[in-house]
Amino acid sequence: MTAETEFCHVKEGDTVFKGAGLRDFFLYRDLGIADATGGQVVVHLVKAHEPPEEGTGWHVHEANFHVVIMLKGWARFMYDDVETLVEAGDCVHQKPGIVHFLFDYSPDMEYLEITSPADFKTIDVEGPCPVPTPTKWTPEAWAAMKGMKLKKAG
Repeated sequence: MTAETEFCHVKEGDTVFKGAGLRDFFLYRDLGIADATGGQVVVHLVKAHEPPEEGTGWHVHEANFHVVIMLKGWARFMYDDVETLVEAGDCVHQKPGIVHFLFDYSPDMEYLEITSPADFKTIDVEGPCPVPTPTKWTPEAWAAMKGMKLKKAG
């Protein structure tokens, strides 16, 4: 027997990006799927909000299913001891219990994240190896993300 679910159609303007998510350097846009599935699945958009400084830290999720689909930009992850570049158009299935660290991302990074259950837990753990240094965002990259134009000196 399957749990009761509801039809859900969230249009672009129906929900907004908010800072009330797992990481304060990202913004999250809820797509209504957790409510529609009675908590079986959460689907949200995640985008860069601040430059990478320390990243997510090594962690695992207590989840049965976890997929990241990169929509814009790129992100660099460590999965176990392997550095992985995830670019726009890429899809990653994070198997249950995989140790990982999102340590670098572009100013325009945006991805769709699908996880089950909706109330999955995140547990900080010791990492298996050192993590590379993130890319420094230039003033131009930061301004482009914020939709501003910089004035050139002179």
